[in-house]
Amino acid sequence: MKTFEKIIRNHLQGRKVLLLFIVANIVYVLMLTVTIPNVMEHTEGMKLLDMMPMGYDSEYVNTLFSTLGQTGRNTYLYLQIPIDMVYPLLFGISFSLLLAYFLNKLKKLKTPFLYLCLLPILAATADYAENIGIITLLNHYPEISKNTIMITNSFCLLKSSFTTLSFVVLIFILLTLGIKSFRKLKSSSA
Repeated sequence: MKTFEKIIRNHLQGRKVLLLFIVANIVYVLMLTVTIPNVMEHTEGMKLLDMMPMGYDSEYVNTLFSTLGQTGRNTYLYLQIPIDMVYPLLFGISFSLLLAYFLNKLKKLKTPFLYLCLLPILAATADYAENIGIITLLNHYPEISKNTIMITNSFCLLKSSFTTLSFVVLIFILLTLGIKSFRKLKSSSA
């Protein structure tokens, strides 16, 4: 844990954190506005697997892949997935540093709170595992195993859980920082 803390502390410059946050969100917007819509053109309104935070089952996967057709599956595999192999790294690093940056502002970047900075890293790791599962499913369709779907779905659920926790923790930290700043301002003006 000392190594993780050292890495975090070495990269807590505000400009670096902001730049990584902006780059991560540019890639996310690129996915939302370009690559995902390109795949969605072939889904007849069905959601992509990585856009289903509550998970999916083998029936859904088979129906989606059938609906996508060869062109849609190739678009998913060769357009969306490559961008989605960049985003988790950017999300994991930038949100981990963002949490650490604001925890440091609260003077709470000590061992128990430092573990909160691992949440985005865990989300990113689960996202990579899910992406590898989706690649496997796309490459083996129509001969896909229920076990592969189940494992891929499990990583989807983990990704969603860790991502949600990351945002909840960030909101809580920002609220705490806001309250602390408000109290400090109020006491200095009294």
